[in-house]
Amino acid sequence: MRNFDHAELNIRIHYKETGAVWKLSTLFLDNIPFTTKEVLFLCIGTDRSTGDALGPLIGSLLTENKLFPYQVIGTLENPLHALNLEETIALIQRHHPDAFLVAIDACLGKSDSVGQLLIQDGPLHPGKAVGKELPAVGNLAIKGVVNIGGFMEHSVLQSTRLHLSYEMGRTVSRALQLASGRSKTKQTHDRHDDRHHADRRDEIRYTDLRQAD
Repeated sequence: MRNFDHAELNIRIHYKETGAVWKLSTLFLDNIPFTTKEVLFLCIGTDRSTGDALGPLIGSLLTENKLFPYQVIGTLENPLHALNLEETIALIQRHHPDAFLVAIDACLGKSDSVGQLLIQDGPLHPGKAVGKELPAVGNLAIKGVVNIGGFMEHSVLQSTRLHLSYEMGRTVSRALQLASGRSKTKQTHDRHDDRHHADRRDEIRYTDLRQAD
């Protein structure tokens, strides 16, 4: 969990916004290399806090979908949090050095930002809002503003409604699943377009005919 910095912000969408799942899926489709690189999803947080459970909730929702083909680290059952984050990052660097990392976490913000989902290029800094020194992680950050920051952050996270974390998590997980499916459709469509625009003479087996211009 962290407070977000306005200077780092790229795009924000409220989870209740009309068409939020589709809009988010388009952002993910444009910014996550689903079909060209190994992609890992790091869902940071803990199930011991209703506010900080956003990441693990998303991780669990993604892993429950058997059609989601990407590795997810951090679920309600096996959270990715302050106690194991550094070790996990070291293992990823060792075994998946070229992977594209999508880091997901809860954050705190202003009252009018609660419910916003922030999509940011570059890493996020887990634990910053509560004074924890943890390594930055991620090629792309997905952050959800679950409550108001600025005072007694631990208590604020504990008093965050689980319903909000769950609904925000469900929106993100649906958008990621949709983006994954759309990426496969897009890849098939692109291959079809390549065949459509290819020189049809290359499909002719008789080279003497293919060379006759």
